[in-house]
Amino acid sequence: MKRPLRMIISGGGTGGHVFPAISIAQELKKTVPGTDILFVGAAGRIEMEKVPAAGFPIEALPVRGFDRKRLWRNFVVLLHLWKSMRKARKIVRQFDPDVVVGVGGYASGPVVRAAGKKGVPVLIQEQNSYAGVTNRLLAAKASVICVAYEGMEKYFPGEKIVLTGNPVRKEIVNSKVTREEALAFFKIPENTRVILVLGGSLGAGTINKAVLQALDTLPEPSVFLIWQTGRYYYEEILDKVKGKNMPNVLIRDFIQRMDMAYAASTVIISRAGAGTISELAVVGKPVILVPSPNVAEDHQTKNAMALVKNNAAVMVPDNEAEGYLMGYALGLLGDPVRMKELSENLKKMARPYASRDIVKKIMDLTDDNHE
Repeated sequence: MKRPLRMIISGGGTGGHVFPAISIAQELKKTVPGTDILFVGAAGRIEMEKVPAAGFPIEALPVRGFDRKRLWRNFVVLLHLWKSMRKARKIVRQFDPDVVVGVGGYASGPVVRAAGKKGVPVLIQEQNSYAGVTNRLLAAKASVICVAYEGMEKYFPGEKIVLTGNPVRKEIVNSKVTREEALAFFKIPENTRVILVLGGSLGAGTINKAVLQALDTLPEPSVFLIWQTGRYYYEEILDKVKGKNMPNVLIRDFIQRMDMAYAASTVIISRAGAGTISELAVVGKPVILVPSPNVAEDHQTKNAMALVKNNAAVMVPDNEAEGYLMGYALGLLGDPVRMKELSENLKKMARPYASRDIVKKIMDLTDDNHE
């Protein structure tokens, strides 16, 4: 009897790595029922919570990133890397995968290297327009490199690159929510223009400060604000707006029904993480991007510029956001021609079926020795 297909997905560290990885796993399960999937992540990182919650088993490596500021601490980092390499070799040997998928992040390195040495086919998925260090180092081990942006030949061998886009949550791709339903969900009057502010699950300090400063300038009742502050800033912001009468402002630490929030929005303000941008392209609403300066190699700015160059988004640098972010958003609301232009160009960049296309490449790497 042929055995089921077996796959290891390695990497993580941030939601931008983890959620696409989960989407790939879910798509493969749908395409090839019975597939045996094992995740390998970094101990103590987000994947150790989110992957089991999605119903998949995960193994933890003690790997961690290098400390560029306190170099003396890297002896311990190297020790953890050595331990991770040993454990990764053991996992690959015992699980005996047909293919390994690396999504970037610390845990990806040891597993992909171990797979390469054992002759296991490797697929790398790079989410950003600026390739991460781990994926650049691992490119030689990969058979296929799935990317979300054009022009990635400057980081990877061109013959290995496949433009697939980043996996997007099914509830966003398949959403049938109308704007009328979304407005009713949030109890927003019809014919109201809505600014949706997103700073990620933890929040974005600069964006929150910019919004806080501009609350008194929101024209009421013609403009409504849905403001996701992030969990880190939520209580602080509630304290600062205490006593203010703001019938046209809805403040939440985290929005569970993002399909509703996207459908209700007229203009969106957001950070520029790769996963978020892929989602926003599917949604196709006018977007103002405020890249986070606190990310490796300033990759969010590079993500945002990939859209700006295609006239598909507006970018406001983080260090200028407090001064005019909300003023720019209100100005955009009053320019329907510009909004339509941005929306149409952004939709052209959408790749809603990235998970399916990546799974096709995974299947191409297997030898059909499965059920």
